Amino acid sequence: MKKNGLTLTVVFEAQSANYGESIGNIASLKQLSRGDGKSYTYISRQALRYSIVQQLNWDKTPVKAEGSGDKAVVQFAPEATITQYPEIDLFGYMKTSKGKPGGATTRNAVARLSHAISLESYKSDMDFLNNMGLSKRLAGVDNSLAQSENHKSFYAYTLTIDLDRVGIEKDSEGKVIEEIPATEKASRVCDLLDVIKLLYRDIRGRRENLNPVFVIGGVYERKNPYFEDRIKLNKNNLDIDRLKDAINIDEDAVKNTKIAYVQGSFNNSEEIVKNLNPVSVNEFFEDLKAKVKDYYA
Repeated sequence: MKKNGLTLTVVFEAQSANYGESIGNIASLKQLSRGDGKSYTYISRQALRYSIVQQLNWDKTPVKAEGSGDKAVVQFAPEATITQYPEIDLFGYMKTSKGKPGGATTRNAVARLSHAISLESYKSDMDFLNNMGLSKRLAGVDNSLAQSENHKSFYAYTLTIDLDRVGIEKDSEGKVIEEIPATEKASRVCDLLDVIKLLYRDIRGRRENLNPVFVIGGVYERKNPYFEDRIKLNKNNLDIDRLKDAINIDEDAVKNTKIAYVQGSFNNSEEIVKNLNPVSVNEFFEDLKAKVKDYYA
């Protein structure tokens, strides 16, 4: 069986990197609750996608507004093709045209992202904002006050790519109607991996470093996100047994999984090195890119 399923799960450290709807003068972080009764903040997959596409300079795909007034929806232009625009090749699209028989034309994402969910619970820390630096310059004016939720944590997310679907467009009957050269397919996937390695996110005057401090994955026969939701931290100790169980789920994962780690990120660094034999983050991504190029050779 040919290996065409690329997956990797990335851990990075960041602070307050995605806000949701504000409540009064309080800016709220996106968050969810789990069965342990704790709240966890997250960076949505849409926010990750935005940062990735922007840093790849792929955000040039033409768009148009469909509908009118309050019901107008911005979507990719019908004439945009996957040959011209890698954004819609990798991340998919839905295009609708008024009056078109059959409704929408869609392309399922070839590269799929999960939310980046915090590995440490949110404990209602708040940041108080008064902008005194500017308000002191104008006598007789009391500046408005605001608060924002504040959370610094390790986060984990998963990327999966169906290598056999990159650069290929099919019609509703499964007939190939568009295909790019194999070298271009490899280039698009490798460019995406380069950005994941050095990803950052601009948020409210800050630039958060989303570079991996731990990453696990590879290219597999099965298109399974093997390590999604398998990363756990306990008092800044990485749960190694849980990861070893995830790796040992089948021969495909055992043979093809590689791990990278930035020394000192977790308390049990010595145990991680001894049990998981990690390489450097750069070596991990260079190895993964070599496997991608081999696949398309």
